[in-house]
Amino acid sequence: MTQATPPGMREVHLQLPLSEESVRALQLGDAVFLSGLLFTGREGVYRQLFERGLAPPLDLRTCNVNFHCSPAVSEVAPGQYRMPSVTATASFRFAKYVPLLLERYGVRAIIGKGGMQPEVYESAFRRFGAVYLTTVGYGLGATYGKGIRRVKDVFWKEELGLAQALWVLEVENLGPFLVECDAEGRSLFARANAEINARLQHLYAGLPPPALRRLGEVTSPTEEVL
Repeated sequence: MTQATPPGMREVHLQLPLSEESVRALQLGDAVFLSGLLFTGREGVYRQLFERGLAPPLDLRTCNVNFHCSPAVSEVAPGQYRMPSVTATASFRFAKYVPLLLERYGVRAIIGKGGMQPEVYESAFRRFGAVYLTTVGYGLGATYGKGIRRVKDVFWKEELGLAQALWVLEVENLGPFLVECDAEGRSLFARANAEINARLQHLYAGLPPPALRRLGEVTSPTEEVL
C-alpha cells in the first residue's frame, strides 16, 4: 500500500516476505514500513554462513529481509525475550558477504545505515533485484522498537551472544526506512554526494595553505571529497 507524504516522498507499507514485484516497485527516497517476519544478522551470522559453511537455521527465502542491527534485548523468562529498542549498524563493514546472501538465499532487502559501496549495488543488488533500506537519523532505536511485536525465535545465541545472534522478529509497521538503493542499483547517497562534490571546490578558493601541512593534511580539494 502506498500513501501520499510530503512532496518528493512516498510512504509505502509492505507485507513480508517481500515479493519481487513489490521490491521492483520501490523508488529512491520512498519511506518504507514493514510488517511480517524478518531476521537480524551481522558479522557473526555471516561468518557462520560463509566462513564456517553452516546452513541457515531457517528458510531465508520465506524470511527474506536482513536487518543489520544491534538489538537491545533481555531474556525476561527462559526462552522469552523483550526487545524495546533496535539500532542499525554500518552495513559497509559486511559488504563482502552481502552478494553471497542475495545470490544463495534470495534475500530481497537489507536494512542498515550508511549504505554500501556503489560497486556492491551494481554487482549484487541490481543483479539479484534487491534493495537497501537505511534507517533515518540517529537516536531512533526506541522508535523502531515500537514496531517489534515479538521475538519469534533466536539462533546461535550461545555461539555468538545476544548482539550477534540471528533473531527472527515479528514486526508491524516497522519503520520508517528510506530506499537508499533500488533494484536497479541506483543509490540515493551517491546522487547526493555527487551534488555536494560538484560544489565543493569553489569553497577552497582564496584560502591560504594550511599552517600545519607538514603533518600530512590533504590540501587538494579534489582529494577531499565525500
